[in-house]
Amino acid sequence: MPEPQNVLAPLTESALFLTLTIRPGGETTTRDLLPELAGMIRSVGFPLPDEALTCVVGIGSEAWDRLFTGPRPERLHPFREVIGPRHRAPATPGDLFLHLRAKRLYPCFELARRVIGCLGDAVSVADEVAGFRYFDRRDLLGFVDGTENPTGDAADAAILVRDDPRFSGGSYLVVQKYVHDLDRWSAMPVEERELAVGRRMLDDIELPDAVKPADSHVALTTIEDGDGTERKILRDNMPFGSIAHGEYGTYFAGYTADPGVIEEMLSRMFLGDPPARSDRILEVSTAVTGGLFFVPTVDFLAQPPCPVNNGGASHAR
Repeated sequence: MPEPQNVLAPLTESALFLTLTIRPGGETTTRDLLPELAGMIRSVGFPLPDEALTCVVGIGSEAWDRLFTGPRPERLHPFREVIGPRHRAPATPGDLFLHLRAKRLYPCFELARRVIGCLGDAVSVADEVAGFRYFDRRDLLGFVDGTENPTGDAADAAILVRDDPRFSGGSYLVVQKYVHDLDRWSAMPVEERELAVGRRMLDDIELPDAVKPADSHVALTTIEDGDGTERKILRDNMPFGSIAHGEYGTYFAGYTADPGVIEEMLSRMFLGDPPARSDRILEVSTAVTGGLFFVPTVDFLAQPPCPVNNGGASHAR
């Protein structure tokens, strides 16, 4: 299998999530950056070995057809908006996504600054979120995040593409920014919060099936095959917040070999799954962004396919 990007890097203390859109005429500059990215990561990260700096780049569906000729990943498509009777998961613009991780934020900032400096006017920054570790890997709702992440061979199987030979070793990345109403959440009794999540807050133990509501977050995001095998994804979520703007939330970053798994989770969360209604978490958490990207291998980035020869005209699918 070709070498994957650092999608399996351990959870870090800090992260920077950058969503970029490619301006008309910026395709060549954007494509030319891809082979240079590995060297840029080394130039910032090598003098700082304790920071464990990584950068994963994902490419959106419409951008793929503007940048490359030839085949495309089989499951790459624009993020599919989910509109329920009470809640909505919006699709928002995004052609290129950078997931930068390190122990501290400043290496992420420096690498992002260099990347954006190289891209110049070829791109616009659609969204920027700085994430941070909060206590013992808890989100701002007070619950540990990522408990069920697979490890070892199970992680490889869950997030690395194997059934699309031309893109073996790649991964899909679904991202969303959720903003929380912490005042409303804090006013709820702890027991009610635990029923909404499906876990105990203090010790992070999943509630028994007899107690866990069908519309709890855990129940609705547990996806099983027909034989009862649970479909895993790798969550690299991070809390974020702004005191000045009164904005507090969770940035969801989910890696998977099949985006259909996360899409089913979102469908169940926002539309419900009889007899459950929509996810109780959505009473206090509002999705404000949504994007789907393909994360190609290191080999792909080093030698990307030939560029489009029609001035970057889009052939969106």
